[in-house]
Formats: sequence, C-alpha cells, structure tokens
Amino acid sequence: MKKLLNSLSEDEYVLIRETKKSEMSGLSEDDLIDLHARIRRGRNKYVKLYRRAGAAKVGAKGARGAGKAANSRNAAKAEAFEVALSRVSRRLAAVSKDTARELKAERLSRARKSSPSPGEGGAGEGKVVSAGKSRVDATRKSPGRKKYEASTIAAGKRRQAKKDRT
Repeated sequence: MKKLLNSLSEDEYVLIRETKKSEMSGLSEDDLIDLHARIRRGRNKYVKLYRRAGAAKVGAKGARGAGKAANSRNAAKAEAFEVALSRVSRRLAAVSKDTARELKAERLSRARKSSPSPGEGGAGEGKVVSAGKSRVDATRKSPGRKKYEASTIAAGKRRQAKKDRT
C-alpha cells in the first residue's frame, strides 16, 4: 500500500491524506459531503480505467485473466480510493446521525415550549365553553351530491329487483 501511495499524483495523494481520522475530525457535515464526492469521483475514475483497459487487453492477451495482470496498477488505485471512500462514508454517517439527533432535540424542545402541558389549562370544569362549529355536512345540499345519492339508491334498488326476479 505504501508503494502505491508513493506512486499517486500529488493531488491524489493529498486527497487520500484528507481521509485520515485526524484530518476529518474537524470537518462539518457539508465539508464531509464534498470530500465524499471528490473521493467517489476518484474511485469511479480508476474503476472505469481498470475496466476499460482490461476489456481492451482481453483481445490482445487472449484471456481475461492474462489481461488482468497487466492492469494491476489501476486496480490498486481503485482499491485505495475505495478504502478512503469507506472511511469518509463512516465518518459522514456518524456526523449525520449526530446532526439528526440534535435537530430532533431542538424541534422537540420548540414543540414543548409552544404547546401547553396538560396541567397548564384554565381552571375550568372540563366542559367545552364555546358552542363551536355545527357538525352538519354542508355538501349534502349541493346538486351534485343529491344526484350522486339518488344514483346510489337507484343502483341498489336495481340490484334488489334483479335478486327478487330470480
């Protein structure tokens, strides 16, 4: 692995180094998401190169196994980026879970403040003071509703008449 890390380009090496635990400890969730995307792009690049070069060498070498040996550097780079991606993913999952927990606690505390607790109500007898709205359905008087109900009643009568005939 050390030999592979030495063969990486400067930018790739810096990117892999950013995934160390000590480097990621101070990153926010958004920064981790950005790092995750950059690492994933690097991994996808080398996986794609590995697959394409391997497919191209199959014709020349005559077999997939023989083509694989000549393409080991791209495979090793893809593996290094895969390991780095897993480190970032684990850290991102932990930070996301902590953030979600904090947001939930904040939301619940705001909800507790805005709604009165059961014992805070007025000193009443427990009965409703206002008359409130009438619970009669206002749509019963609409022409469309009358037609729908008449149609339903007629269909029921037709079904009953059919049963009575047999």
